[in-house]
Amino acid sequence: MSREAVKKSAAKAAKPAAAEAVRAVEAKPEKKHAGLTETELKRAPASQYMGPEQLAYFREILVEMQNELLENADNTSEHLREHELEPDPTDQATIEEEYALELRARDRERKLLKKIEQALKRIDDGSYGYCEETGEAIGIPRLLARPTATLTIEAQSRRELKQKLYGD
Repeated sequence: MSREAVKKSAAKAAKPAAAEAVRAVEAKPEKKHAGLTETELKRAPASQYMGPEQLAYFREILVEMQNELLENADNTSEHLREHELEPDPTDQATIEEEYALELRARDRERKLLKKIEQALKRIDDGSYGYCEETGEAIGIPRLLARPTATLTIEAQSRRELKQKLYGD
C-alpha cells in the first residue's frame, strides 16, 4: 500500500471517531435551571433580557451556589472540631497549616456568600443584570461566568485601572 493510500485510510478511520466524539458531547444533556438551558439562555432575544424566566434561571444558580458554600462551611467546622493534638511537632505544624489554608478558603467563600445574598436582593428589586455604574445590561455571557457580577466588563476595567493608579 502506498504512503498516500495509508494516509487516506487513516483519515477515513479518524472521521467516524471524531463524529462519534461530537455526538457523545451533543448527547450529554445540558443541565436546566428554571426550565432553561445555558444554550437557550444565550440564544434568547434581547427583548427577553432579565425577564421572569432569566431571573428565575439566575436565582436558581445563585441558590445552588449558596447551598454548596454553606455545606462546605458546615464540613469545615465539623472537621476543625475533630482535631486532636499530634505528639510529633512536625505533624502538628502540618495539620495547623492545613487548617489555616482551609480557614482562608472559607473566608473567601464567606465573602462570596455576601455577594450571592446581594445578587439575590438585586433579583428581587429588579436591578439584577444591570451595571451599578452605568445602568447598561451586563450581558448573559458575563453573568453565566460570574453570576454575582455588578458591573459591565468595561466598567469593571475602569474600576480596576483606577484602583491600580490611585489605590483603594
